[in-house]
Amino acid sequence: MLKEKFVWVLLSIFLFSWMPIKTNTSTSYKCMVQLTNYKGEGAYMVISLIDQDGEYEKTLYVMGKDEEWYPDLTNWWHFFDNNRTDIDGMSGATISGGERTVCVIELDSDKIDAGYKLRFETAVEDQKYFVDDVEVPLTAETVKGKFDGKGYIRYIRMIPN
Repeated sequence: MLKEKFVWVLLSIFLFSWMPIKTNTSTSYKCMVQLTNYKGEGAYMVISLIDQDGEYEKTLYVMGKDEEWYPDLTNWWHFFDNNRTDIDGMSGATISGGERTVCVIELDSDKIDAGYKLRFETAVEDQKYFVDDVEVPLTAETVKGKFDGKGYIRYIRMIPN
């Protein structure tokens, strides 16, 4: 009887050790941002995670460290001002027309292929504001692609980091 129980315990450990365990992990992605050749000040840009209902869920990256200009990113500002979080460590300097930069964002794996989107929102002092300069459905295919912008962004190229 004891030998039979021991065999069942060993068999159970063996079987469960081969079962996939789904965990909520995150992966970092590099986003190369190329701006158009516009004239004017450096562009402020925010990368946000947008949920299935089109609502802001999380700020992933902010380009531009001077908070004085954050209200120019109108839609994001309404979300951020009510949900202030520390954005140090996920922010970088602005870049000007024709320049490019690379930023790194973290995405939870359970957000991919679940109806979420990435929104790249841009504004330039005394110029036009683009709420969805680039908006990309968040899927396993799009996290490694190239996407054209509608405003100050010429294109975004994403690759897993």
